[in-house]
Amino acid sequence: MSLAVGIVGLPNVGKSTLFNALTKKQQAAAENYPFCTIEPNTAVVEVEDKRLDALAQIVNPAQIIKATVDFTDIAGLVKGASKGEGLGNKFLANIRECDAILHVVRCFENEDIIHVQEGGNKSAPIDPVGDAEVIETELILADMEQLQRRYDKVKKEAQAKPPLRPEAEACAALLKHLEEGHPVRSFPRKEGDAILPVLKELHFLTDKPVIFCANVADDNVTGEGNPHVAALRDYATKGGSELVVICAQMEADLAGLSDAEAKEFLESYGLAESSLDRTIKLAYHTLGLASYFTAGPKEVRAWTFRRGWKAPKCAGVIHTDFEKGFIRAEVIAFDDYVKNGGVAGSRSAGALRPEGKEYLMQDGDVVEFLFN
Repeated sequence: MSLAVGIVGLPNVGKSTLFNALTKKQQAAAENYPFCTIEPNTAVVEVEDKRLDALAQIVNPAQIIKATVDFTDIAGLVKGASKGEGLGNKFLANIRECDAILHVVRCFENEDIIHVQEGGNKSAPIDPVGDAEVIETELILADMEQLQRRYDKVKKEAQAKPPLRPEAEACAALLKHLEEGHPVRSFPRKEGDAILPVLKELHFLTDKPVIFCANVADDNVTGEGNPHVAALRDYATKGGSELVVICAQMEADLAGLSDAEAKEFLESYGLAESSLDRTIKLAYHTLGLASYFTAGPKEVRAWTFRRGWKAPKCAGVIHTDFEKGFIRAEVIAFDDYVKNGGVAGSRSAGALRPEGKEYLMQDGDVVEFLFN
């Protein structure tokens, strides 16, 4: 499975610059005018994981295959997007395909960059919370429109089909929740609730996890002491979301450097890792994702799974036949694998464990699946 993250925000907040930096490819336009991104730009980015290198040193594989994240740069949304303003619903549909939303918000001053939210007035004050609320409101309005259609349909059908009444009541409750300005993700739910099939089917925009990205200037890349960052962090926290501080322009400058040069460049800013690495780690954490590994002479590979998945379902990430014919998993914890120098040493040390269908896969497990 591959994680899909949609990059959203108002026009001219640095989304496309960030996209260029994240992908290390200048694929997206980054011009200073609204709607410069016409088609969603998508790029597959490898996830850096030092554990793969450690495994490769032991088994000397022909290749190393990293986990990936799909980043999609979605055109700048504006007030009224849910009603077709700007480039409208077309781009809301792009968001619907993503697992998580990276919401880029401008947290730097620059009089030469148009602030679209203020009607294009270049001298308009920066308002990160107000900008964030515009996007959130448009996504809520789009969800309301979609839910209203579902509610009208099921309400009518429930008059003749009583089993549909719980769904109609659940839709009505969620509709009220949205009308009060709350996102779907904050709507209470539990196993067996009538709203669950609706949530699964309709992929509501505001049911997706959000990571707020505070885009700062390169004279303060950590965002410390920046009142705009502080305000946005408070807004994100109140909504139960995470926040990452990124200087998109600095990351774009990193794009053409070698690994050694990039490391030196980051250290000059007092940073240990790039925004790409921090953002991916945060996305994995937000979505409850983890990695297990397979290691052999052909390849060392990272596979993405959701925390809480049992061994057979994790085997299905490799191939559906692995899940269907699952017999057992032979598992070695990453630290044990490295300490014992591979499978043979781990088996001798008693660190190789046969696990059955109820085993909950752990982050870093090195595994071989046996299947029929």
